[in-house]
Amino acid sequence: MNETETIERIFEECKTIAVVGLSSNPFRPSNGVAAFMQKKGYKVIAVNPNETEVFGEKAFADLSSVKEKIDLVDIFRRSDEAGKAVDEAIKIGAKAVWLQEGVIDKAAAKRAADAGLLVVMDRCWLKDFMQNGEQR
Repeated sequence: MNETETIERIFEECKTIAVVGLSSNPFRPSNGVAAFMQKKGYKVIAVNPNETEVFGEKAFADLSSVKEKIDLVDIFRRSDEAGKAVDEAIKIGAKAVWLQEGVIDKAAAKRAADAGLLVVMDRCWLKDFMQNGEQR
């Protein structure tokens, strides 16, 4: 499966998205992307130990603390911290991981792919969603 097909599968199949590094600060990229996700009908779960609530919903310290099934783990962390979130995504049985634009960890991406997860790295979820316009 090529990257375009992977991205389309994620958009269609992954309806519950845990955003690792989601900030309540509306000026942070994570907040803008997650707000857009929510507006498009996706369920967004904040994963950030420094937040208690984002968008009126409880924030979680880590992925393991989330009790519901997570389809996609969208990672807004520095590249050197992304591997931990990827490993947690594998552990909780997520379908996919998305390392946002500028987040690159090839070893972690390989671990996720080897575990059967869909993987996108160094791309912006919102930009890719918008490339196909409002067709969804």
